[in-house]
Amino acid sequence: MTAFEFQSQVINLSDFVNHFAKKYARDEDDAKDLAQETMLKALMNYDKFRTNTNLKGWLRIIMRNVFINGYRRKAARVVKYDSDSFVVQQGEADLYGPDAMMNKQIIEKAIQDLANDFRIPFEKHCQGFKYHEIAEEMSLPIGTVKSRIFQARKILSEQLSHA
Repeated sequence: MTAFEFQSQVINLSDFVNHFAKKYARDEDDAKDLAQETMLKALMNYDKFRTNTNLKGWLRIIMRNVFINGYRRKAARVVKYDSDSFVVQQGEADLYGPDAMMNKQIIEKAIQDLANDFRIPFEKHCQGFKYHEIAEEMSLPIGTVKSRIFQARKILSEQLSHA
């Protein structure tokens, strides 16, 4: 299936996606947002769609994941009450306390101590590069890149469990 055919089929299913979004989100605006984000994720992830897969089912899975991630994001927000001004403030929890900063330094030191064969692919993967991009840049087979990233995780896990 070509990218154009895929996009056409996804767009033709927009009514289905909008209807299905209403089952997840009770608010009309939230349902529209959910449907829009689902369509966007589907169109952006064309390369992950397999031709013989049920497109409606694939869209349902994407929508479910988008809904769950949004729910978790909302649940993670912290509500603060300021008794002096009687104002309720919403925001993210404080993520970087002294302990977190110390842990960050320990993790960064452990990553820097890795051999270059493991450290470079691991850092690139953490920066968001895909396996095939790392493999091309380092002139390595993709299996070797995956193996080195796995080994780096394993080494880091062992080192950090003792720290």
